[in-house]
Amino acid sequence: MSTLVCFHAHPDDECIGTGGTIARASAEGHRVVLVVATNGDHGEIPADMPAGKSLVEVRHAETLKSAETLGVHRVVWLGYEDSGMTGWEQNTNAGAFCNASLDDAAQKLAEVLREENADVLTTYDWHGGYGHPDHIMVHKVGHRAAELFPAVRVLEGTMNRDQIRRGIDAARAAGLIKEDEGFNADGPADDGNPMGTLESEINYKVDVVKYAPLKRAAMKCHASQLSDSGFFMAMDDERFAAQFGSEWFIDPKSNEPMREGWIFE
Repeated sequence: MSTLVCFHAHPDDECIGTGGTIARASAEGHRVVLVVATNGDHGEIPADMPAGKSLVEVRHAETLKSAETLGVHRVVWLGYEDSGMTGWEQNTNAGAFCNASLDDAAQKLAEVLREENADVLTTYDWHGGYGHPDHIMVHKVGHRAAELFPAVRVLEGTMNRDQIRRGIDAARAAGLIKEDEGFNADGPADDGNPMGTLESEINYKVDVVKYAPLKRAAMKCHASQLSDSGFFMAMDDERFAAQFGSEWFIDPKSNEPMREGWIFE
């Protein structure tokens, strides 16, 4: 069996981006390690925050619960501060992940890769899916760490822009959202670029329909942040599986067109 290391920016990113892949890999007997770059200290502060608990503590516990749901064997925290969205005041914080030394952060991740003798590392596409500074940093750190541990295969998790567009169109057609609601998948995201990646630039479509219920359950574990994913949580099982039953990866070393496949092939 193989070892998969999934590198994510924030608590809750693990289930949204690779939850199905994690659950499938674990169910098939592979070892799965989750590495989280930041502590999520600039997430949404819930109205029912437990007395005496910080947001970092709450999100840490939620991530461990999500990881257990998905079958993760080990969770590693790199300990950086959340940088916030592009243009936020937190972008300038000395401890923010976006300001970390690339080599120092990569060395921390490479240490995990060596300890685990990792076969596959998932990171993000070149602009982190939608331009979040921490997601962009995950891309950079992931590739630098792979240079330090070249035995690992790197796959870039991304969002299928064409699939997003189809999903929004279907939701409008079904009356779930109004014609003037929803976002433009081709419009500017946090960094001014369109969200995700065009289907023509993606290499792998990974079938995780069987694990969509686990993915939804993991997303629910992040109760403090559910307002960000409330629309998805409101979907019935069929629509949720249609929207989240595939996960998308770019192989930086491949020029092959997109095909349905598996990360350990």
